[in-house]
Amino acid sequence: MPAQVTNYQCPGCTGPLHFSGASGKLECEYCGASYDPAEIEALYAEKEEKAAAAQQAAEEARDQQAPPSGDEAAWDTSGFSQDWGAEGDGMRSYSCPSCGAELICEESTAATSCPYCGNPTVVPGQFSGELRPDFILPFKLSKEDAVKALKAHYKGKFFLPKRFTEENHVQEIRGIYVPFWMFDGQAEGDAHYEATRSHIYRLGDYEITETEHYDIYRAGTVTFEKIPVDASSKMPDDHMDSIEPYDYQELKVFSTAYLPGFLADKFDVTVEACRERADQRCAGTLTSALRDTVTGYDTCMPTSNSVNLKRGKVHYAMMPVWMLNTKWKGKDFLFAMNGQTGKLVGDLPVSWGKVWGLFAAIAAPLSVLGSLLAVFVL
Repeated sequence: MPAQVTNYQCPGCTGPLHFSGASGKLECEYCGASYDPAEIEALYAEKEEKAAAAQQAAEEARDQQAPPSGDEAAWDTSGFSQDWGAEGDGMRSYSCPSCGAELICEESTAATSCPYCGNPTVVPGQFSGELRPDFILPFKLSKEDAVKALKAHYKGKFFLPKRFTEENHVQEIRGIYVPFWMFDGQAEGDAHYEATRSHIYRLGDYEITETEHYDIYRAGTVTFEKIPVDASSKMPDDHMDSIEPYDYQELKVFSTAYLPGFLADKFDVTVEACRERADQRCAGTLTSALRDTVTGYDTCMPTSNSVNLKRGKVHYAMMPVWMLNTKWKGKDFLFAMNGQTGKLVGDLPVSWGKVWGLFAAIAAPLSVLGSLLAVFVL
């Protein structure tokens, strides 16, 4: 049986609703009406209950029908199999409520759009029970904002090939709610440092350097709340880390009403698999905080440190990310933008002609200076 899905439609004209980050409401692109997400979610909760009851009654009635006989059973379908094997383990089917198309998507897909009618579709089953997120951070920036940010990202990059800016075109832009584990906890520890402070003074015809050596000890505790680690194997970890931070003051209690118009995945990386990254971030933050308290010295070298982690509550949240894929000279370039703050990261090609040109421009004067010095020495 296909998974139950939901198309959020305008109560006024039945047009598809999309969540707008600018207004924070679900908006209808046909009649222009807007609705609070909580209002639409409550309306659809009642509709889904009635639809589920009707579907169950229809299935029971169909099961009670007599099997076909005579010519109606002439075609041999004995070779059909409902067993997809290993290929079917990661797949899921759903039926679009708007046009009736039956579609297949990855098991981790939680929000998508129908390729036939274009209506945004939410798969509520992906968020039921233990899989339902605690929080969601709604999109604040639009697709147009993402394109503008990408163009701005190109500017001021001296080593970026000029043709890349002119010929590189965006192949795909996707607004995705990425699953994140958010870790609460505490880190306590200490560290020893060897530091020096030098003084220079003259004594007669001599210049004296006096260096003082210090053994420094620091200890402290840092409390963490909602340290984010992305829980999707599809997302590059370095991109997800680099577009932080998010403003958690805008976190909302999770509701599927924020999903229409965007893609969404449920987690496919477990808490246990993400714990090491969370531990490293917590320990690294404490180590940096302790080091930052050692000031006023010319040099400072850590000699030893210890960190003890107290792990607390783990939250499940969906965070807004714009993923932009571009292609140039047959090579793909992936960019990620924070859908709340607009921070964008991504890899860019390097013009080695400009690199060697700059190197030559710097090396030429140095070569002339070296020749002049050689002449004077001789």
